[in-house]
Amino acid sequence: MAIFSVYVVNKAGGLIYQLDSYAPRAEAEKTFSYPLDLLLKLHDERVLVAFGQRDGIRVGHAVLAINGVDVNGKYTADGKEMLETDTFKLHCFQTLTGIKFVVLADPRQAGIDSLLRKIYEIYSDFALKNPFYSLEMPIRCELFDQNLKLALEVAEKAGTFGPGS
Repeated sequence: MAIFSVYVVNKAGGLIYQLDSYAPRAEAEKTFSYPLDLLLKLHDERVLVAFGQRDGIRVGHAVLAINGVDVNGKYTADGKEMLETDTFKLHCFQTLTGIKFVVLADPRQAGIDSLLRKIYEIYSDFALKNPFYSLEMPIRCELFDQNLKLALEVAEKAGTFGPGS
């Protein structure tokens, strides 16, 4: 089991942090472009296009697969969202201030919800409390990097975070 990537997106939609912690095999490599021209929303456990159109895809169309892989979207408790395929799960946690924490992980990886809370805690402790960090700007903090990598190692080995970890 593995955690592939961690992304932090500011409230304007800009990528302010990216960590690729796992190198997938070459035949499973996928390319994503950001930002998407389409806005996807979850409706009755189906992922639908809510805004935009491109290459014959229009509002109301359901997304059944990405690159031939079935897609199941779900809302979870506490504002978390999940997009599940056969090869990965994309978990998203949006804070009240609009910062989004996104984790791409193996579908069998457990404890991602607690990992998202831990990443938010690390962001609060090592990025926001850093006097040289400006909000909405890219995160360039060595302590944030070190603690995030440590949290990912713990999550991959143990699968969950207990109280006080």
